[in-house]
Amino acid sequence: MTRDEFDIFCGALPATTHVVQWGNASVWKVGGKIFAVCSSWGEGAHAKFSFKCSDLSYALLTQQDGLVPAPYLARAKWVQMERSGALPEEDLKAYIAAAHKIIAGKLTKKQRKDLGLAV
Repeated sequence: MTRDEFDIFCGALPATTHVVQWGNASVWKVGGKIFAVCSSWGEGAHAKFSFKCSDLSYALLTQQDGLVPAPYLARAKWVQMERSGALPEEDLKAYIAAAHKIIAGKLTKKQRKDLGLAV
């Protein structure tokens, strides 16, 4: 998945917003809370995808080659895909969609209602 494909996919999820911050990272939020980030540092660097996940997914994913606890976010159960292709694209999309659902589920009922998300 490229950064552009990542942005298109995240933008298609309900009630998302996008901002570029932290040195050109593509940061996706729902209700003002981050659920996924795409970063690439330096010339020719490949995209690194980070996302929130469940406790079980975190435990499983961080045991796989090419996936590590996300810098600065590991304590909140975030994973970073450091190596391109470490996850098949469909799996990566499923984890990003799950991250969106996890973060949206932490919003208040009023916030979810205001955003048009299931309450």
